[in-house]
Amino acid sequence: MGIHIQTFAFEGVEAAPVDVQVQISSGMPAFSIVGLADKAVAESRERVRAAFAAIGLALPAKRLVINLAPADQPKEGSHYDLPIALGLMVAIGVLPMDALEGFAAIGELSLDGTLAPVTGALPAAMAAHGMDLGLICPEVCGPEAAWAGDLPILAPRNLIALINHVKGRQVLTPPQPGPLIESTAVSDLRDVKGQELAKRALEIAAAGGHNLLMTGPPGSGKSMLAARLPGLLPPLNAKELLEVSMVHSVAGLLQRGQLSRARPFRTPHHSASMAAMVGGGIKARPGEASLAHRGVLFLDELPEFTPQVLDSLRQPLETGQISVARANAHITYPARFQLIAAMNPCRCGSAGADGYACRRGPRCANDYQARISGPLMDRIDLHIEVPAVTAADLALPAPAEGTREAAARVHAARDIQLARAAAYKDAAGAITNAELPTGLLDTLAAPDEAGRQLLIRAAETMRLTARGYHRVLRTARTIADMDGGGGIRRVHIAEALGLRRMPKAASDTVISPRAVKVS
Repeated sequence: MGIHIQTFAFEGVEAAPVDVQVQISSGMPAFSIVGLADKAVAESRERVRAAFAAIGLALPAKRLVINLAPADQPKEGSHYDLPIALGLMVAIGVLPMDALEGFAAIGELSLDGTLAPVTGALPAAMAAHGMDLGLICPEVCGPEAAWAGDLPILAPRNLIALINHVKGRQVLTPPQPGPLIESTAVSDLRDVKGQELAKRALEIAAAGGHNLLMTGPPGSGKSMLAARLPGLLPPLNAKELLEVSMVHSVAGLLQRGQLSRARPFRTPHHSASMAAMVGGGIKARPGEASLAHRGVLFLDELPEFTPQVLDSLRQPLETGQISVARANAHITYPARFQLIAAMNPCRCGSAGADGYACRRGPRCANDYQARISGPLMDRIDLHIEVPAVTAADLALPAPAEGTREAAARVHAARDIQLARAAAYKDAAGAITNAELPTGLLDTLAAPDEAGRQLLIRAAETMRLTARGYHRVLRTARTIADMDGGGGIRRVHIAEALGLRRMPKAASDTVISPRAVKVS
């Protein structure tokens, strides 16, 4: 009778079952692992040997073959150590044959026999639960796996503890789910003085899940505004929390099973590579776009990112997912994020400002803004200018309204959107107006006649694409929801159009020859 231990291979955030088969036969002593294993899996042989020696076990001087089935599925990672070790312990009689029935296993072995943490404990536990199996995992991973629901979980500290539990010498206490953080400290919008238009745009973006680009000189408060967006967003619901936690589990970002209902806020540096942004690399790990799933991806100094990296975001901005194509596999990660970007009008930083002229002339701003492709700009709903803050603004007292008041309006608008989506079958899964299917816009975002005529004229004047036209409608729907959820009127269309002005280059501004500052 063959010995079979269940484990998993990770394909994105999904855990695919893998059957670890162990065979000991006569012949020249050898220890082979087959089944399209990578180097980390192949090195399990030495970790298993050392761990067995540390606890007083010895492998027989026979031919040992470990088959990871299905054989044509790539196997990556060190989490195969524990299932391989368990299969060998059953094969040499340390554990009874039926001891591990009904359990899957993941875990990395240290040389002294302790179990080291691995990534993907939550997806593995979810997959085990779906197969009516329990899970054996390292003690550190137990609180994370416990979030999967009502399934048996064994989380030993080392192999000795697991052996003693199976033989009845001690009992392993089932792990409890890690802590759930309801909210985190956020920066208050009261800290921002002036910039009323930018605050309004930020509130609209939060209410409808719209993408936002802020253009302005250095020090105008663009990054400060973006940092206050998380405080306006509602916490993750149960479904979203599971989606986000699965991605973060695969990326190894869950510390002792600690989950948070705060939405992700990722701020990659502009030197980020393609793999860092959208995922990939040797093990096709999720990138920043996936780590921002159901949250915010903030790109500061937008033109400083390489054009290829920026254009790689075009697909997830439309589909809400990223497909990483590799020679032997295609891996899909969720990436339904809200893009918030900030940029200077030119490399010098102050193109178009009153009384300022760049030594390089209009070409400086034109070349700088041309680093962002038109198709990517077309996917950004709101384009606003954030002018420099004057000394008079800074001398004003703190605003009367802050994050708390703005968040209340955002949450009320989101409740209206959820109720509307629930009433339409085709809108299922559309949490915000930014996610409304195009086919429903004629029904859910149809403006009145005056608004329709304004939009038609503006579409011709502004040369809006079909995508831009629909994004204006979605923005207007959000503005109407912030007014109580009634019909879309002309004033809503006008504001949505006013918030979709592309960045203004220096050549668009007439500069007085007097009092010109040269950089």
